[in-house]
Amino acid sequence: MIPSVLPDERDYTRALSLSRLAYDLEALCSPLLAAALLTVLGYHWLFLGTVAGFVASALLVATTTLPARPVGERREPLVERLTAGARIMLARAEPRRLLAMNMVVAAGTGFVIVGAVVLVRDVLGGADTGVAVALACYGAGSMAVALAVPRLLTLLDDRVLMLAGCALVSAALSATAAWLAIDPGRATAWVALGLCSAALGAGTSAVNTPSARLLRQACTEAELPSVFTAQFSLSHACFLLTYPAAGWLATGAGPCVAATASALVATLATTAAARTARADRSETAAPVSR
Repeated sequence: MIPSVLPDERDYTRALSLSRLAYDLEALCSPLLAAALLTVLGYHWLFLGTVAGFVASALLVATTTLPARPVGERREPLVERLTAGARIMLARAEPRRLLAMNMVVAAGTGFVIVGAVVLVRDVLGGADTGVAVALACYGAGSMAVALAVPRLLTLLDDRVLMLAGCALVSAALSATAAWLAIDPGRATAWVALGLCSAALGAGTSAVNTPSARLLRQACTEAELPSVFTAQFSLSHACFLLTYPAAGWLATGAGPCVAATASALVATLATTAAARTARADRSETAAPVSR
């Protein structure tokens, strides 16, 4: 809805920054709120509260007034409507590059959200508080970049910022794998975990926050609903791959192997995104040279 409400590019960029900030604040505050409620309520009541929240959300969606469809408008078959956004993204260079970047983000967040639990408890001997600290560092890095994106995009091109975010995610995962292989002291390990989590948050935010701008620049107004829907679905399909992989590798082979595998996936996806960018520039420059 944001691109429809805010057509001005500067307003749109600020709105994306605030939207990302709200997402990160929710991710940080929800566990804290749940922990606070558990001190005075049983977990059964907490689940009932969550159910009530979902019911309220469903009612809001059901009662929202949508524009009426023009009389006589021809609707495409359901399968075509479901796959329209994905077909557009695969056919164009900019959205195709974003698909590779989605995998970078999924590799980074998968290791933090899933692998950090095993890392804190089994390697560092910490408890749930340590996991919360790691997630807080991740959220702090993400929010810092989200707030800086409007300013950064006045200095850098969208693709440059997003590729830099991909490179940061790959570097942070590689550094985490190296740190786990060296096995430093306990105090140093907590510092390293905080720094790596913050770097992963910053890198993923540098990709996620401007991603909608990239799609809006590459698509027409009529294509945007289908493309945004496809972006949401395909990015979460990447999570469906990386989250279980990070958990299985961390519990079965250890966090070092999980971090190494995540770094490899992120590096390969970053390379694919960079190669797509170079190929796109070559195609654009070719007519000019003639």
